[in-house]
Amino acid sequence: MSEFKPQMTVAEIEAFLDREFPQIHDGGRCFFVDSVAPGEASLRLRTAERHLRPGGTVSGPTLFTLADLVAYVAILAHIGPVALAVTTNLSINFLRKPEPGDLIGHCRILKLGRSLVVVEVTIRADGHPAAVAHAVATYSIPPRRNAVS
Repeated sequence: MSEFKPQMTVAEIEAFLDREFPQIHDGGRCFFVDSVAPGEASLRLRTAERHLRPGGTVSGPTLFTLADLVAYVAILAHIGPVALAVTTNLSINFLRKPEPGDLIGHCRILKLGRSLVVVEVTIRADGHPAAVAHAVATYSIPPRRNAVS
């Protein structure tokens, strides 16, 4: 069992993203939070023509965006709605060329500290066990102000 406990539900995360980051839906909604569980989260990308590169495969920038966004979703789920949590590092390995179709980004929190979070992301084509990309990311969490009574 994970030591991390989610603070937000799927519906709360989607509402937060819709409100704070509506630009992720430019061209039509394509990202959907699939699940949130202790220490992890999954995000679905329904690829469209705009996500493809010449040759008909999903582009590297699209995979990078999915990795970064699912990391953010997992972190939000566990620290609450902190819009200013930011990526400080993301390293991605492209393993296989993904064909058009749904891609699932699954993020697992490795370390959740006061100011930094380290996560691991695996991206797979829906229904296929082999990973198409693997990423490791570090996020910076802004200092939280303590309420004074």
